[in-house]
Amino acid sequence: MDRLIAFCGIRCDTCPGYRATVDDDDALRAKTAAEWSAQFGADIKPEDINCVGCTVTDGPHIGHWAECGIVKCGAERKVENCAHCGDYACGQLAKFLEMVPPARETLEQLRRELQSH
Repeated sequence: MDRLIAFCGIRCDTCPGYRATVDDDDALRAKTAAEWSAQFGADIKPEDINCVGCTVTDGPHIGHWAECGIVKCGAERKVENCAHCGDYACGQLAKFLEMVPPARETLEQLRRELQSH
């Protein structure tokens, strides 16, 4: 399977919410809901665990996708993800990447790949 990377650098293809959706895995939905409820102090139900990935507009999405400024910006700029943006890493993205170092690593690797071509 190819990598599916959100605008912000999160690897959708390895996200349990995405995996539960594409694999139609109710056990993974339940496990993920329990883990995320504890991690984020929220009441997340298994039926909330459905997502087709942030860069896909049609279909279900997790959490605050519809309000996410990074998603809106990436879609408006028509970039594959933020690694492809001329304004990388803008203030909005930089703030997010401080909280999610693996996403930063993914985008930095993509930028290195793009620069080597």
